[in-house]
Amino acid sequence: MSSPAIHTAPLVRIAKRDGIALWKSCLIRLAAVFLALVLSGLFIYSLTKLNPVDVYKAMYDGAFGTSRRTWITVREVMTLLCIAIGLAPAFKMRFWNIGAEGQVLIGGIVTAGMMIHLGNTMPTPLLLVVMGVASLAAGAVWGLIPALFKARWNTNETLFTLMLNYVAIQLTSYCVSLWENPYGSNVVGQINQQTRSGWFPELFGISCGLNVLLVLVLTVGMYIYLRYSKQGYEIAVLGESVNTARYAGIKPSKVIVRTMILSGAICGLAGFIAVAGADHTISVDTAGGRGFTAIIVAWIAKFNTFVMLLISLLLVFLQQGAIEIASQFGLNDFAANVITGIILFCIIGSEFFINYRLIPRSGKEAKGA
Repeated sequence: MSSPAIHTAPLVRIAKRDGIALWKSCLIRLAAVFLALVLSGLFIYSLTKLNPVDVYKAMYDGAFGTSRRTWITVREVMTLLCIAIGLAPAFKMRFWNIGAEGQVLIGGIVTAGMMIHLGNTMPTPLLLVVMGVASLAAGAVWGLIPALFKARWNTNETLFTLMLNYVAIQLTSYCVSLWENPYGSNVVGQINQQTRSGWFPELFGISCGLNVLLVLVLTVGMYIYLRYSKQGYEIAVLGESVNTARYAGIKPSKVIVRTMILSGAICGLAGFIAVAGADHTISVDTAGGRGFTAIIVAWIAKFNTFVMLLISLLLVFLQQGAIEIASQFGLNDFAANVITGIILFCIIGSEFFINYRLIPRSGKEAKGA
């Protein structure tokens, strides 16, 4: 007669945390950053025999080595943060808006078109206001389209918004060929380079000062909106449970449409900031993948816009630093991206230990299970 099978339970079980003190979560994240630096250092030394500290110094120089590099970094942070702020209400509602790339491009197209056709007909301050409002409206419409289909026919918003990105890319390609300068170059070039009509003016003596002001206002405004307003409460309830939202008298379709209009509008405004406040041109690379990177920013920050600022700064720092070490030490882009990937992996992985805890079992519990 065969003996009964003995089932051995895992030595460690995973339990979801009810909550964690702020200082503990910060300590876990700092430990993740330290681990990432150690692992990246080992990778660097095994691959190139370079001193990892020198490589990290080069990364810092790439982002903040000169005043020009510093302001480029700040400008890139503001653009990425603006997109993440736009995604925050949609993602908190559990509406997976993967279409930020397209919404940014649509806002950028409208901005570039107005710079080209209205640049010589109105003063820059008025033109900036008109372009800003138009980019908000264009992004809102681009966000409204998938929201209506979701609210009316419960379509898959992930695929819908993703496909709209490709539509926006094709529209951008058409506009680039329409506005190309010089003719046949297939690029728009710097718009109003001589007059700078429609360009963001310097603010407080800083070329990207207006970028910073606009995005910081959005940062504070979105934080208040999501945390303290009635509409922010409805977004949170709908994100937790559709049935609970209906029981509380909230109309899901109304909240979906309203929130996606807001989300698309802010992403459209990011296109305005990218074109009028940074690139001064339009191309299919205007969004530059930021729409997807912003998803990481919003998710890691748990939709807290102030935390998004720190995450955006980290990601842009890694991006600018990777470019510098690739050029300074002769590393190709793949090696630089591996370092960035290791750091991101550790930081994202730390969220597991913030949300869950590992509980070791005693030997008797493991054998008796």
